[in-house]
Amino acid sequence: MRLGNMLDDLCDVHNHFLKLENRYYRIYGKYAGRYRLQPHLTDMLNRTHQHWAWIPRDTLDAVIINLHRGFENFFDIPGFGRPKHKRRGKLRSAKFQSGYLLEEGRVRISFKEWDEPSQSFRFNKRWFSFHHHRDWKGKVCYIQILRDAVGTYWLYVVTDDVSKEVLPATDESVGADFGMETYLTLSTGEKIQHPHPLKQSLKELRTLYKALSRKVKGSGNWWRCLRQIVRLFRHITNKRKDWHFKLATDLCRRFAFIATETLNLDGMKRLWGRKVSDLAFYQFVEILQYKCFKHNREFQQVGQWTPTTKPCSDCGYHNKNLSLSDRQWTCPECGTNHDRDVNAAINILRAACDPSVEQM
Repeated sequence: MRLGNMLDDLCDVHNHFLKLENRYYRIYGKYAGRYRLQPHLTDMLNRTHQHWAWIPRDTLDAVIINLHRGFENFFDIPGFGRPKHKRRGKLRSAKFQSGYLLEEGRVRISFKEWDEPSQSFRFNKRWFSFHHHRDWKGKVCYIQILRDAVGTYWLYVVTDDVSKEVLPATDESVGADFGMETYLTLSTGEKIQHPHPLKQSLKELRTLYKALSRKVKGSGNWWRCLRQIVRLFRHITNKRKDWHFKLATDLCRRFAFIATETLNLDGMKRLWGRKVSDLAFYQFVEILQYKCFKHNREFQQVGQWTPTTKPCSDCGYHNKNLSLSDRQWTCPECGTNHDRDVNAAINILRAACDPSVEQM
């Protein structure tokens, strides 16, 4: 209950300073920044908003810092969204850089509590238990408490450890071509199919949404059904991410150099919609990059406009008449019969190894 109240108050902090930023921008035409907002927070804690003082100060500052970074990204990065107002309960993480003590299976957090006799805040240390499923390495930099949509609380322990788990050496290299029917086609000719966790759960999702529509919105049964839906979505996400991690680890064990293509995901979503979201290409690329760094493998992506599908991987002939429905084709120059995806994977590997082939 204490953690839930803390996250709700942090949501109020976020919304208050977001309004302050927007008002400052309307008046002065520029962004206030964290170095103006943090002293203002100090005045508020002493005067008008003393009810926020029970939360550790560094946790309150972390909300302002996140807002500061959000506005920096909005102004500096094209296409990056503007920070938005959050409904109560939607802010789901709290960062602690101090005021905590970690032990095996439990963590102590130092909150403040109002003391009536002295008319001041006093420290009140609370212990919380968690499932200690593995030990962490290195020095702990900070901890973060996250509440997911189901209502489960997660403890993240962030350390300074950057050690690698080097896998046995190998000289093999591979190019990988993403696809809608075959998830991953390797330059070796191997084709890997995606489990489609969302597609497998569509029937159950439809049943739950139908049951939700029959209940009175806001009632106990409505919230219970909604939690079942959110729990199912979490299960789908975990299945997809688990498969991505296992696939990335398998590729790192077998190959020393891995090359993939850069995809236009926005355009793909306009064409295929939900199926692209179920495949989660971007998530897999991020996991593969992390795994390559961890296991000391080399990873490279070729540019989005690099010709990989239409050129013949044997003689280089450019087949301009190749359409999306052509899965097999024969090169009119050298007579080689090509599988469309395998040919593209070979060209991806070649473009990654020879930068002169790549056209950005």
